[in-house]
Amino acid sequence: KGPGVCRSGRKEMALRCAASLAAGRQPRCPRLPRPAREGTVRWSSAAKASAVTINEKASREKILTLESMNPQVKAVEYAVRGPIVLKAGEIEKELRKGVKKPFTEVIKANIGDAHAMGQRPITFLRQVVALCTYPNLLDSPSFPEDAKKRARRILQGCGGNSLGSYSASQGINCIREDVASYIERRDGGVPADPDNIYLTTGASDGIATILKILVSGGGKSRTGVMIPIPQYPLYSAAISELDAIQVNYYLDEENCWALDVNELRRSLNEAKAYCNPKVLCIINPGNPTGQVQNRKCIEDVIHFAWEEKLFLLADEVYQDNVYSEGCQFHSFKKILYEMGPEYYNNVELASFHSTSKGYMGECGYRGGYMEVINLHPEIKGQLVKLLSVRLCPPVSGQAAMDIVVNPPIPGEESYSQFIKEKESVLNNLAKKAKLTEDMFNKVPGIHCNPLQGAMYAFPRIFIPSKAIEEAKAHTMAPDMFYCMKLLEETGICVVPGSGFGQREGSYHFRMTILPPVEKLKILLEKVKDFHIKFLEKYA
Repeated sequence: KGPGVCRSGRKEMALRCAASLAAGRQPRCPRLPRPAREGTVRWSSAAKASAVTINEKASREKILTLESMNPQVKAVEYAVRGPIVLKAGEIEKELRKGVKKPFTEVIKANIGDAHAMGQRPITFLRQVVALCTYPNLLDSPSFPEDAKKRARRILQGCGGNSLGSYSASQGINCIREDVASYIERRDGGVPADPDNIYLTTGASDGIATILKILVSGGGKSRTGVMIPIPQYPLYSAAISELDAIQVNYYLDEENCWALDVNELRRSLNEAKAYCNPKVLCIINPGNPTGQVQNRKCIEDVIHFAWEEKLFLLADEVYQDNVYSEGCQFHSFKKILYEMGPEYYNNVELASFHSTSKGYMGECGYRGGYMEVINLHPEIKGQLVKLLSVRLCPPVSGQAAMDIVVNPPIPGEESYSQFIKEKESVLNNLAKKAKLTEDMFNKVPGIHCNPLQGAMYAFPRIFIPSKAIEEAKAHTMAPDMFYCMKLLEETGICVVPGSGFGQREGSYHFRMTILPPVEKLKILLEKVKDFHIKFLEKYA
């Protein structure tokens, strides 16, 4: 027997030595000197057997498996970052390794990430956040005084005058005051109470939180949540996670994706047979559909919600993104107030905004707010309690949100540059919205409604029956098959309409209009050429 063999005779020591062997470590024996590094250690058959036994026990069955995990989480789907985006990532890796493709880059037109698409940040917003992040810059002559003034105010609202401290769960008080002032200006003097403002981690966090507090019951009394089809997949994902009931109402594609109250009533009445519909979600301007609701439509929706005792969720993150002549953004809060006290004092409404869209495009800061009105006082306490579990939204995101609602005003040093940058972004988006609509509508087999607002096109595409059969053979939805082919042949990544919902037998894809104009033209030409070849192949 070699010098490294354990001779202690104690069972525990033998097991310890065996465990070290199993873990690939050099065992130690208290009675013998440690063998030299260069030496080869030989082990007894008993020690080896013990090591094998322990190693087998170490590779026991996992506690968390697909079968044992939370089934609600497994049911969650989020098409915007789904299988096609994963495939796009794989193709990018192949391109970096030098694999030859019919294209040189992947164009990710699947998500509304403005800065990733080349949009420049708004200078004033970044100046204020930089000053808040590194207050020593407040002494620098390189920063304008109006930016310093806002930064000082935000820092005074932070614990220890630091952006790195926790804030109150509802958000920094002075920023909530600025949000309330912004809402009053936007809505022509309609009062807003800072106590009804909750700063959030993007609008998504606020939407998920409100849904969480709304969902209850079981069986036929389980909460039903009415969402538009097509919808933004956040809603269906949150509903799945909460094990609530998704209640679809369809937007009218033949009428520029208009919302029809008769369709709301049909959807509600059918849903009452299997759930308790008590939430109505509206996205205005629409995502992915880009429609902007007119005043009459909003009044009809509010009356319907009042009549049917529905809690209203108004997703208004694209409120700055309105392009078509004759279209104007109207907030649900403003119209509700103007409909009179019977409505304004009774309809429960949560409305949402974000730093991620508009002209700012600051997705990464995860800044947002929600205003919730007519909430029961006891429920207000429950909402604050629920928000306190996540402590607070990112304080840097709160600072960014403050600049969205409290930008430079006429007469201030930064106003001229700010308004120039803001108008440049919005004018460019309007130009790209019209360009996209016009180019798509010149392609046989593609129809695109006017892009009245937001930052996406959602064209309807004709898919021949032969292609539908091939998609079925690959266990894919037909528009997923189409979008996958588009990605593989052109490098363009878009999201199939089935990820947003659509009427049976219709097919779409969602594409952002954020790329620079010249790149967008190339993208649209590639889609046109691909679609014509696709029709020729499968006709």
